[in-house]
This record gives sequence, C-alpha cells and structure tokens, in this order.
Amino acid sequence: MTLASLPPTWQGWIAAFQAPLHDRLAWRLEPIMLGVVMAKGRRTVTSWLRAAGLKRGWQDYYYFLAAVGQASECMAMLLLRLLVRHLLPEGPLVFGIDDTPTKRYGPKVEGAGLHHNPTPGPARHKLLYGHLWVTLVWIVHHPLWGAVGLPILARLYVRQVDVRKLTQRWPFHTKLVLAKQLVVWAAEVLQFLGRQLWVVTDGAYAKRPFLKVARQQPGVVIISRLRRDAALYTVPKPVPAGKKRGRGRPRIYGKQRISLAKRAAQKRGWQQVTCRQYGKEVVKKIKTFEATYEPAGGRIRVVLVDEKDDWLPYFSTDPAMPATTILEKKADRGTLEQDYHDLKEVEGTGQQQLRNIWANIGAFHLTMWAHCLTELWAWFQPKEALCDRSDSPWDDPQRRPSHADRRKALQRNCLAEEFSHLNRRQPVAAEIQRFIEGVIHQAA
Repeated sequence: MTLASLPPTWQGWIAAFQAPLHDRLAWRLEPIMLGVVMAKGRRTVTSWLRAAGLKRGWQDYYYFLAAVGQASECMAMLLLRLLVRHLLPEGPLVFGIDDTPTKRYGPKVEGAGLHHNPTPGPARHKLLYGHLWVTLVWIVHHPLWGAVGLPILARLYVRQVDVRKLTQRWPFHTKLVLAKQLVVWAAEVLQFLGRQLWVVTDGAYAKRPFLKVARQQPGVVIISRLRRDAALYTVPKPVPAGKKRGRGRPRIYGKQRISLAKRAAQKRGWQQVTCRQYGKEVVKKIKTFEATYEPAGGRIRVVLVDEKDDWLPYFSTDPAMPATTILEKKADRGTLEQDYHDLKEVEGTGQQQLRNIWANIGAFHLTMWAHCLTELWAWFQPKEALCDRSDSPWDDPQRRPSHADRRKALQRNCLAEEFSHLNRRQPVAAEIQRFIEGVIHQAA
C-alpha cells in the first residue's frame, strides 16, 4: 500500500510519453516515477520501490529499467514535444550541452571507467570511477524565476579502453560526436516548429567535430567560449563591383592572422553594452568583430569581454548575432551547473548503483525526467504554494523557490492527493483534517 498518489496532471504526462514501451511494461512507469518523486535518503532503486509501496514482483522493475534505457531516445522525443506544447517561447529555442560524471563502485559495473573529477574536494582526487553522461538541456525562461534548465536526453560516454570490457557490442564515440548526435536529434525532433536552435556549450566542445554541425544542420547556431590561441583569420575582402574575380572558388578565410591577445591589449575599440545576466541588468566592457575560423567552417562573431581580473573570448557561429545576445546566452549556460547539482543532490541521480548498462541509462533518465516534470508542474503554481518561509525569518522571503522547494511541494501534493481519495470514501472531522495537513507539511 502506498501513502501517496501522483497528481492527475502527472498521470496524463506520463501516459503521453510511455508509448515506446511495450504494453506489458508501460503500466510500470507511473508507480516507479511515484517512487522517484517520494523517495528519501539514499536514492537506490530499493528506496524507489519502498516509497511507491511496490513489494510484489519487485525484481521485474530492475528489468523494466533496462527497457526504459533502450527506449529512452523515443521517450525523450515525446517528452520534449510535451514540454514544447506547454512552454514554447517566442524566437529561437536555446539548448545547452555539457557532461557530468556519476560515481560507481565495483569492477562489474558495465560502462564505468575513470573520468575527470570536476569536484575534487579536500582530497583533491583528479579522477573518479563511474559513468560520464553527455546531456542535452532545454533552457527556458520563467517570467518570475529566470532561466530554468530542463534535462531531456543523455548519452553515456564509454572510453575506448572500457568498451573492450563490455560483453555486448557498443560503438565507441567521443564526447564531441555524442554532443553532435544530441544536436542533430533535437533539430530533427523540433523541425516541425521551423525555429532556430541555439546551442550553448562549454569551451571544451568548441572543436571541429562538434562545430561542423552548425554548417551541416540548417538553423543550428553554436555559442561557446573561444580558445585564446584560436587560429582566427580576417574576413576576406569582397570583389569590387565591375572587377572580374580570379580563377578558383571565392576565398572563405582571410589572409591575415588575428591575435586575440593583441586585440584585447589594444586600448582602442572597447565599448560598453548593457545586457541581462543572472536576472540582473549589468554593464559589460566588450570588443566585438567578425573573423573566420576553420573549425567552424567560415565566419564567426567574436566577443571579447573585459572582466575585473582578465579578459574572456566568446563566439557565435552566426556572425550577425548581437554581442549582447551572446553574453546573455552564455550566462544562461549556468543553469546546466544548477541542474547537475539538483539532479545529484535533490533527485539522487547516480545513487542507484546498478550493474547492467541499459538499467543505468534507464535510471539516469528517470531522474532527469522527474526533474523535468517537477519543473513543469511547478511552472504554473503560485510561489506561495511552492515554499513558505514564514517559519524561517532568517531566510530571504523574495528568494525564488529552489528545485528542492518545488519537489517538496510536489510531495505534499501527492500525499494530499491520496488523503483526498480516502476522505471522499469516508469523511473525517475537521480537527483530524487539520492534524493531517500539519503532518503532511512536516513530512515533506
């Protein structure tokens, strides 16, 4: 017996993207998602099953996770279209791509290996053992809370040395190729909208195998950080009117090399612009110009930003993009870091400790999709329903609700939903109702 029920809106959303699963398995998605939402403590699969009250046939849910992993791409497509129906903004759609590791333990975990540790901590461990996920995140702007990241789909990166250890066939792809596959996938899924896709990435992805997707896929623009020693060249001069062009194809790259360090050191050409970053209007000192960059396949827009300590170079594969737009979208990329924090600390991503590679992929996507649906559910809720800081006078009452606040509000809603079902069967006294509402508030 479970003490909670998902809201009717959640039940409809889950039914909308469970179609790729076989009919004999699809019904398991709703109870396991309830367990993902209601679980506390260490978020192992057993804690999911315990929170959802799943006792009979619990072994089958481990095989179900593998089925979810194998159908994750089709399910993510339906989920993305579901989110687009509810949250479609005006103008281009902004996506972010980055990678994040999740720790694993034991030599028999399929696909696990040694990866760079982005948070070494006091022990200063440069490497960690586990899985590495290249993740596609849709970045949308809430009218009150600013930029919000919705993780949609992830690809598991398995090192070439670890691919040989797998018992099943697994093609090796670099992280750049996996990121390119995610961009192509998003462009194909959202092609019916006829919108541009702006993809914001870290500087580690600003390399030829990934950047060429902007030339191969129509409507895709890449915004990223630029190497300081990038081999930039001037824009070739156009042929004057009335003058015959020489033999061969027109030049794509200019003849003169551009040094970013010399451009940044030159005192002339700087200007101040106003843009919105992290919910505030800020003034930035910048220098912007067009250049040609061979890894990007042609012209790009370069923006140099003079920060307090140093200068930073950014670029866009669309040379017509305004410099303020580049700065604002690069700031929005910070939602990916917040998402990774919320996924690991709030949703418990990476704590499932499964061995099968497809079960790991399924569990990772379930936590991502629970994050997405929680944000979608909270999108239309008033702030008072998501967090009440009256019992914390030391806290800022104007601070936007965190993902943990939204998840707790959802948990309270699930508990109240189940109590309302019981109350309809047998009404209880008002005193008991108030007592139960207080218990629900303390429980979540």
